Amino acid sequence: MKVGIIFGGPSREREISFAGGRTVYDNLDKALFEAVPVFVDSLGNFIVLDWQYIYKGTIRDFYPPVEALPETEHGMQIYMESLGELSIAEQNAIIAKAGKRLMPHEFKQHFDFAFLALHGPYGEDGSIQGLLEWYHIPYSGSGILPSAIGIDKAAQKEMLKQHGFPTPDYSTIQHSDWSDRTKRGRIFEQLVEKLGLPLVLKAPQQGSSIGVSIIKENDFAQFEAGVERSFFTKTIQKSQWQALGEEKQVASMRQLVDIREGIGMPVLLQDGDILYHPEELLRHINETFSNADTESITLTNIEHEQQILVEAFIKGKEFSCIVVQDEAGKALALPPTEIVKGSEVFDYRSKYLPGLSRKITPINLPTEQIQEIREACSKLYKNFGFNVYARLDGFITESGEIFLNDPNTTSGMLPSSFFFHQAAEIGLNPSQFLTYIIRTSVAERLKSGKDTVKLTRLLQQVDGAIRDEQAHRQEKIRVGVIMGGYSSERHISVESGRNIYEKLSSSTKYEPLPIFLTGNNEAHRLYTIPVNIMLKDNADDVKEKIQHFEQGGKPHPVLAQIIEEAESITRKYTGRSLQEPQRITYAQLKNLVDAVFIALHGRPGEDGALQTELEKLHIPYNGSGIRSSRITINKYETNEILAKHGVPVAKHQMALKEDWLKDKELFFQGIEAEFPYPFIAKPADDGCSSAVKKIKNRRELEAFSTLMFREMEELDTECARTLSLGFKEEFPNKAGFLVETLISRNGAKHFLEVTGGLLTKYAPDGTVDYEVFEASEALAEGEVLSLEEKFLAGEGQNITPARYAADPERRQQISDKVKEDLKRVAQILQIEGYARIDAFVRILENEEVETIIIEVNSLPGMTPATCIFHQTAINGYKPYDFINRILQFGIERNKMKVMQ
Repeated sequence: MKVGIIFGGPSREREISFAGGRTVYDNLDKALFEAVPVFVDSLGNFIVLDWQYIYKGTIRDFYPPVEALPETEHGMQIYMESLGELSIAEQNAIIAKAGKRLMPHEFKQHFDFAFLALHGPYGEDGSIQGLLEWYHIPYSGSGILPSAIGIDKAAQKEMLKQHGFPTPDYSTIQHSDWSDRTKRGRIFEQLVEKLGLPLVLKAPQQGSSIGVSIIKENDFAQFEAGVERSFFTKTIQKSQWQALGEEKQVASMRQLVDIREGIGMPVLLQDGDILYHPEELLRHINETFSNADTESITLTNIEHEQQILVEAFIKGKEFSCIVVQDEAGKALALPPTEIVKGSEVFDYRSKYLPGLSRKITPINLPTEQIQEIREACSKLYKNFGFNVYARLDGFITESGEIFLNDPNTTSGMLPSSFFFHQAAEIGLNPSQFLTYIIRTSVAERLKSGKDTVKLTRLLQQVDGAIRDEQAHRQEKIRVGVIMGGYSSERHISVESGRNIYEKLSSSTKYEPLPIFLTGNNEAHRLYTIPVNIMLKDNADDVKEKIQHFEQGGKPHPVLAQIIEEAESITRKYTGRSLQEPQRITYAQLKNLVDAVFIALHGRPGEDGALQTELEKLHIPYNGSGIRSSRITINKYETNEILAKHGVPVAKHQMALKEDWLKDKELFFQGIEAEFPYPFIAKPADDGCSSAVKKIKNRRELEAFSTLMFREMEELDTECARTLSLGFKEEFPNKAGFLVETLISRNGAKHFLEVTGGLLTKYAPDGTVDYEVFEASEALAEGEVLSLEEKFLAGEGQNITPARYAADPERRQQISDKVKEDLKRVAQILQIEGYARIDAFVRILENEEVETIIIEVNSLPGMTPATCIFHQTAINGYKPYDFINRILQFGIERNKMKVMQ
C-alpha cells in the first residue's frame, strides 16, 4: 500500500510538520507500506520530494534552492514566499530542483492513502481533508467538520459551553478596533475589569502555542506588545532601533521575520506596500528612519489574525491527553501527561525541544482525578465528532475543576511528542502506532459511505499484511540498542538510541531490543526496558522508572487499567504485552541479541570499556574497536598522535586539578603565558560540545576551573553566570581539562567550520576501505556549536555540502582535498565502522587548503536531526541504509575475529 506523507505547508508550524513528516517517513512499517514523501511548499504547491531532502535540518536548507536565492548581504535564510510574486513557470523551475510537481488530480497515480502531518491553517482546518475527499483519497485523522472546529479556538469556546464543559471566561479583540490607537488603553482596562490578571492572549487560528502571551501585571506596554504578537504585527520605534547598532539590528531583523517567534514575511506597510525579503525590509526601516520625520513604523504580516482571543488565566496543573478509538469506534483516552515547564507558557520551543519542559505520565494526581480527566477528554472527543485520534490539552485546578482547551486533530509527530509518548504506555512503538492510525483511518473513511468497495478492499489488504507480518516476526536479526549512560550527553544518547530503535523496528530485517545503561565511573549496569520507558522524556526519567521497579514498585493503577482497556489494540499491532525493566548481565545479553548497536556518547561507550565486554563474548557491535576507541575518547592523546603524524591540530596542553590546588595564581599564569585570550577550554575525555567554552578573560578562566574542579555536584551560580551557562546546561566534574588555541581565519581568504562523516567496509582482501562523505558547514548561533545545534530538529543550521567556493568545480576540488585529509586521520587512528570528524578549513590566498582537526567522534550522535544523515543522503543512503551498513560491518568483523 502506497502512503503519501503530506508535510511542510504554508503555516507557521511548517518546520515541525517537516520534522514530523520525516519521523513518519522513517517509521512507517516497511513490510506493510511504501512511503511517498509529498512536500507542500509555502505557496501550497504539492511536490513529490527527492527523498534525500527529507534529511535536511530545516526546509530553508534546501528550499528554495540556492540557485533561486537573491544576493543577501547578511546571510538571511528565507522561505519561498520571500521571493515575491512568482509566475507558474518560475515556480516550476524552483520545484524541479527539489522533486516533481504533483497536481491534486494526479494523487491517485502516486499513493493509495494520505498520511497528514500538516499543522495549523490549511492542514488542520478541513482544507486538505476536503481536497482529498474530492479526489477520493482516504486520509488519516478526523474529517472535514471536526478539523474545522479543531483549528478555531474562538468557535471551540462556544461549543465547550454548549456541551457543558467548564471554560475560562474570555473575550476577543477585533483587529479593526485595535487599529484605532485611541481605543487601546480602554480595551486593556475593560479586559482587566472583566477577566482579571493574568490575561492569556492567543492567536485563535494558530496551533502549537504560536502567538501566545501571558500578561501578569497591570502593564499596558507589556499588553500592547503581547497583542501585537498575537496579531502578527510589530511597531518599531525609531529611537530604540537606532540605539541598537548594525549588528543588533540584523539580529533583531532575524527574530522579527522568524515565523515561530516573530511576525514572518511578507509584511504590509502602513502605505499599503508589501515587502517580501528581510533584506528589503531592513533597508526600508533604515532608510525611513534616516530620511523621514517618522518616529515609528508598523509592520503587519499579510496573513495576520482578524481577531485575538483573551482568556482569564487558569492556575493549575497543565496536561495533554491523546484520545484514540478502538475498532468498534469507542473513544479510549490514553494516560494524560503532566507538563512541567521551565517557563510560564508551554510555547513552541518547550513543546518540541527535549529538556525545556518535562513530561510526567500519568499526571501526578490521585487515581480518581486522572480518571476524571480521561472521562472528560473522551466526552469532548465524542461531542466534537473527532475521529481516529486527537490531542486534548487542559488544566486541572487545586479544587479539581477540569478545563479543556485547544483540541488538536493533528498532533506533533517528533520522536519526543505526546503522540508517541502516550501510545507507548499501551505497548505500541512508533511504527506500530502509525500502522494503527492508518488502519483505523481507512475504517473511519469507510463509514462515510463513499468509495465503499475500494475502501473495503484496502482495509482487507492492510489487515492481511498485519497478520502476515506477525507470523514472520521470529525470522529477524535481534539487535540490542544500548543507550543512556551517565555522561553529560546521556540525554542525547537516549535521543540517538531511540532513533536507532525506531529505524530498526520499522525494517523487515531487524528486531530491536532497547537496553539502558546506568551507573558511575566505578561500575555500570544494563537493563532491558519496555518501549513506554524508552520513550520517557530523558535519560534521568528512564533511570527513575527503572529504580521504581527495582525497589518493588508496580505499574501505576491507571496505566494498568488503560493497558487492559487497550488490550485488543495492543494484541493486534504488537502481538505481545508490556514487560517490566529487567537487569541483565553481559552473558544474558548474548542470549537475547545477535548484535549490539552502542548509542552511548562519552564514557562508557566511546572509551573501549563496552567493546571489551562484548568482544569477550563475541557479540558483534558498531563503531571502532577497543584500541581506537581508547584513543579517540581522549582529545589530548588524539591531538598528540595526529600532530606526530604531521596533521594540523590546535596548539594544546592539559590543565590539571592538582596544579590548580597547589597554586591557583601560578596555574592561571602558566595557561596565560602559553595561550593568549581568547582560547578554548573543554573536557579532554567527554563527548563533543559538552562544556566547550571560549575563554575570553581571567574571570572566565577562574569560573571554568572552579566548575571543572569542584568537589560537589551542584554548580556555583556565580561561575555559571560568568560562563553564561544555558537553562539546564550540565557541566562535568574532571581532574583536568584541555586548553587549545582558538583556531581563526589567520589571513585565509575563506574560513569555515565543518563536520564530516565516514563509513567503512571490508575490501575483498580483508583491508578496511573508507567512504568519506561530503562535509557539512556548521553555523553556530553563539561562540561555539551547542549540543542542541548539533543534534536537535530545528535548532542547528548545517549547510551540506559545505560552501568552500562559489565555483562548483573549485568547490569540489577543495572538498576532495578535505575528504582526503579526513580519511588520513581515520587511517592514523584506525577508525572502523563509522565516525564523525570536526575540523576547521582555511582556503589561503595561494589556493592552498589547510584542514585543522578539532576532534574525532567514534560513536557520533545519531539523532534524527544530526547532519551525518544529510551527508549520507548525498551518497544514496537513507538513515536506515546507513545504520544497516554500520551493523553489517560489525557482524562481518566479528565473524573474521571468530575465524581467526
